Amino acid sequence: MSEETLICSFCSKSRKDVTKMIVGAKKTSICNECVKLCVEILDEDIVKARKEKLYSGDKQILNPVAIKEHLDQYVIGQDAAKTVLSVAVSNHYKRITQPPIDFDLDKSNVMVLGATGAGKTLMAKTIAKYLDVPFAIADATTLTESGYVGDDVENVVQKLYANSDGDIEKTQKGIIFIDEIDKICRKGENTSLTRDVSGEGVQQGLLKIVEGTECRVPPHGGRKHPDQQTITIDTSNILFIVGGAFTELEKQIRSKKASSGMGFGTKLQEQDEKNYLSEVQPEDLIKYGLIPEFVGRFSMITNIDPLDESQLIRILTEPKNAILKQTHYLFGLDNIDIEFTKDAKQSIAKKAKALGTNARGLKNVVDTVVLPYQFDAEEMRNKGVIKIQITNDVVDKGADPVLVFRKANETEKKTKLGKQ
Repeated sequence: MSEETLICSFCSKSRKDVTKMIVGAKKTSICNECVKLCVEILDEDIVKARKEKLYSGDKQILNPVAIKEHLDQYVIGQDAAKTVLSVAVSNHYKRITQPPIDFDLDKSNVMVLGATGAGKTLMAKTIAKYLDVPFAIADATTLTESGYVGDDVENVVQKLYANSDGDIEKTQKGIIFIDEIDKICRKGENTSLTRDVSGEGVQQGLLKIVEGTECRVPPHGGRKHPDQQTITIDTSNILFIVGGAFTELEKQIRSKKASSGMGFGTKLQEQDEKNYLSEVQPEDLIKYGLIPEFVGRFSMITNIDPLDESQLIRILTEPKNAILKQTHYLFGLDNIDIEFTKDAKQSIAKKAKALGTNARGLKNVVDTVVLPYQFDAEEMRNKGVIKIQITNDVVDKGADPVLVFRKANETEKKTKLGKQ
């Protein structure tokens, strides 16, 4: 049986209608689309079983090592932060599923410091998905204390409720990630004169919610008013993870280290790439502008490191949901293969690094490069294109990619775009 006459034994699609066809015994075949569907069905069963284990207090699913191993599949580097988050999450859900009889366990809320785009949100989201618990993201810069224009602090809980499909019980065991927490700090050490009143008000508003309280929120969001219907959600078992870049704080610690240096060669240079956020203490956060009570609600403080070019290249290809894997999948839906050369990956990483947004810049660069070919994918396929090769010249200079065509006799030829 020739390749062109292969038919999927499950969906009956022919070889020309799919990207790949796997041939089995007794002339059976299965296409890549059916393989993907099978994987999704199996994943659903795995998630369901994992959820049952979570709420039964299963020791394996709540093992910090198992949680970190799952994070390793999606997050490159950041071992210290992944370890802290794994232990915090493990302790938090053990506290819920296996509470002691004669005393209470404190919550294990986490504060993560570090540059934007380096993995804070991804780690929190990945853990929530692993445990199959509801997850919500909030931006601290949109929150205001009561009486000001903006979102009430309770809205972070409402978002979690919405993401739980209106299930209060699920909401009360979810995870909330609040980003840009450094943006609600007071603006100086003299708190009586320079404190950002609205920012301090947000911190005060978040205190009880983070610690655990019965919170009344409008089921459909928006600001509360006297005649509005509300629902009551207990936040005692909601895990809060907050993050922020704290750029100026790192500069302060760097400067402090430099001024305390003694002798020749001890002065820190501007190009020193050490991440001083790893040395942050609670008193540093208080001095920076977080009120002591708010800092005290986070028993674990960790940091993430800026990403170098080698790590950005790994992020392109290694995680389960790597950007280039996603790109390859999308082109595969049009039965076109896409390949990025080693030099192209290096160029993408350099461009992303220059943007200053760490891993977030990678997708922007990749999408910009492949956009014209995604737009013309159907036309290219109709012309016989089966593969697109992206080189560093395509990334750096906007040059044409190398195209691979299928001939009638199944042999291949290479050509430059526009030179067929």
